[in-house]
Amino acid sequence: MSRPHPVRRPAKSPEGPARGLRRLAASALGVLALTAGLLAAGPPATAASLTQVTGFGSNPGNLSMYAYVPDALPTGAPLVLALHGCTQSAGDYHAHSGWATLADRYGFAVVYPQTNATNNANSCFNWFEAGDSARGRGEALSIKQMADKAVEQYGSDPGRVHITGLSAGGGMTANMLAAYPDVFAGGAVASGLPARCAETLTAAYTCMYSPPDRTPAQWGDLVRSAAPAGTTSWPRVAIWQGTADTTVRPANATELRDQWTNVWGVGQTPSRTRSLTGGTTATTYDDPTGRPAVEVYSVSGMAHGLAVDPGGGAEQCGATGTYYLDTVCSSYHTARFWGLDGDGGESPDGPPAPARPAVTATTDTTVSLTWEAVAEAASYHVHRDGTRVGTTAATHYTDTGLAPGTTHGYTVAAVDAAGTVGSPSAAVTATTTGSPPACHTASNYAHTVAGRAYVSGGHTYAAGSGQPMGLWNTFTVHTLLETSPGHYVIADSGCPA
Repeated sequence: MSRPHPVRRPAKSPEGPARGLRRLAASALGVLALTAGLLAAGPPATAASLTQVTGFGSNPGNLSMYAYVPDALPTGAPLVLALHGCTQSAGDYHAHSGWATLADRYGFAVVYPQTNATNNANSCFNWFEAGDSARGRGEALSIKQMADKAVEQYGSDPGRVHITGLSAGGGMTANMLAAYPDVFAGGAVASGLPARCAETLTAAYTCMYSPPDRTPAQWGDLVRSAAPAGTTSWPRVAIWQGTADTTVRPANATELRDQWTNVWGVGQTPSRTRSLTGGTTATTYDDPTGRPAVEVYSVSGMAHGLAVDPGGGAEQCGATGTYYLDTVCSSYHTARFWGLDGDGGESPDGPPAPARPAVTATTDTTVSLTWEAVAEAASYHVHRDGTRVGTTAATHYTDTGLAPGTTHGYTVAAVDAAGTVGSPSAAVTATTTGSPPACHTASNYAHTVAGRAYVSGGHTYAAGSGQPMGLWNTFTVHTLLETSPGHYVIADSGCPA
C-alpha cells in the first residue's frame, strides 16, 4: 500500500533550530521505538474510502488530515480520531486497525491525523514535547482543529467525539484527553504513556522503560493542571497493554490506570474483572453511577503493538501486520466501551437494565422503590443522585436517613453472579414528605440565643451535631442547616434549595 504524501513544514520553521535538533534526536531514540522493518502489507484502502481533507484550520503542528465516512452517514453520528504509531501512516492505520469496519457497522466517521518525517524523523507524534502536546499548541491544536472540521463537515455529534492511538499515538491521545476534556467524551490508549509523563527527550526514555512511580493524586494533578480551569466532566478511558511489551513497559498501564481513576475520583479497587478472547483480561473501574469510567485491557504475552483479530466474527476486526498483533480486536471492545454500538457505554457483558422502576412510598425520611426482576441478576445496585446507596437481592429497596421535603433521583442496575454491573434503569424521582430543612445564617451569639447552638468554655457548638463553630461572639458568622428537629450542621458552602 502506498502511503499518502504528507504536507511538509517549511524548512525555516518559526520555532527555530533547537526544536529541529530535538526532532532529529528523536530519531535516535526512535520514540516509542517503532523503527524496525517495513510495514507488512495489509488490505489496501480504496481512494474513495480514505480521503485527505484540507483547510481544517491554522494547523500549527503541520499535520495531515484523512477521513473515512461511511455512505449515507446521518447527521449527529459519533466521531473517532485514530492516531497511528511511529513509522506508520493514516492509510496504514486505516487498513489494519479495524476502525473502518466498525464505522460501517455502527455508523460513525473516522479521522486519521497523520504526522511526517519533517515533524519527527520516525513520523512519531511528538507526545513528549510540551510545544506539541499542550492545549492550544502545535500538533495538539492541529488535532483539535481536525475534530472541529469533522463536526462541521460531517455533522458529527460534538458530544460524542472520541480519540484513540497506538504507541506514540497513544501517548498523544492521553495528552489530548488531558488538554481537551471538553472536546472528547472518551479515549483509548494502546501501548502508550500517561498524560504529561514527559516533556523532554530524556524524560521520554524514562517513561517508556521505567515510568515514574507517582501517586494516583500526582498523576491526576498532571491531568487537572493541563485541562481548562474548573473542569468537572472527564472522558472515559480505555487502556490497552501487552504483558510482553519491552518497548513501552506494562508498568505504564498501571500508571495510566492510577491517573485516570484518580481524575474520576473512583479509587484503584476494581469494580469487576472479566476474561476476553486472546488471553485478555478486562478490569473495570465504575463511576459513582455504576457506569464504567476506566477499563484496563491486559493482553497476556502480547508484545508492542495494537491488538487485532482478523476474521468475520461479530467480535473480530482488523488485519495483522508489523505492530498489528493477532490477539483480540481492541477496536471492537473500545467501541463498545464508548457506547458506539448503541449500548450507551455500559459494561458490554452486563445484564440488561431493570424495567419499570417506581416509587411505592415516601415518608419524612424514607423512599421505597420497586422494579421488575432481571433474569440474570444476582443482586441490584441502587443509586441515589448518582451515588450508590445500597445493594439488595430483592426487587425492592427502602432508602433511609433522608431529610424531610427533599427531592432525589434514583436508578437501579442489575449485577450478575460474576459481579458484572449492567446498564442502569431509567431514573425515577421521589420527594420525601414534611417541610424541607431550614437554613439559618447568623452570628454565633445569635445562633445560641435562638437555640441552634450552645456555648461551652467560650466556644460555640452546633446543637445536635456538636460541630465546632469557633468563639462565642457577634463577629463569627455561620450558616446552619436543620437536618431534623433540633439537629443542626454547618452549611457554610450553601444550603439545599
